[in-house]
Amino acid sequence: MKLYKEEIVDHYKNPRRFGDLVDKTHEASETNASCGDMIEVYLKIKGGVIKDAGFKGVGCALSAAAASMLMEELIDEKVDEVKKWDKKKIDGLIGEVNPGRVKCVMLPIEAIRKAVK
Repeated sequence: MKLYKEEIVDHYKNPRRFGDLVDKTHEASETNASCGDMIEVYLKIKGGVIKDAGFKGVGCALSAAAASMLMEELIDEKVDEVKKWDKKKIDGLIGEVNPGRVKCVMLPIEAIRKAVK
């Protein structure tokens, strides 16, 4: 049995929307103190809708893949809806993860929610 699904490995090796945004309107960062994963999230919000998104960070495959997948999901989403994103959102993208790795996959969501406050 493979440790990670192929899609997770692909997002880890080829992250989507990786990098800063020149015209960002919102940004936030989060760190997982227990393992050292770090992420910075950049958003361009106009009229309550996320028009562009990017991120930078270092972390494990799950953390990086979750960030990459979530950045794609953000485009054209209403900020009010994004504020409601939780573990169910990431479970829908990645699947359930070992309880010890929940902090890894939740790190990008925490940074996104912090950015849209």
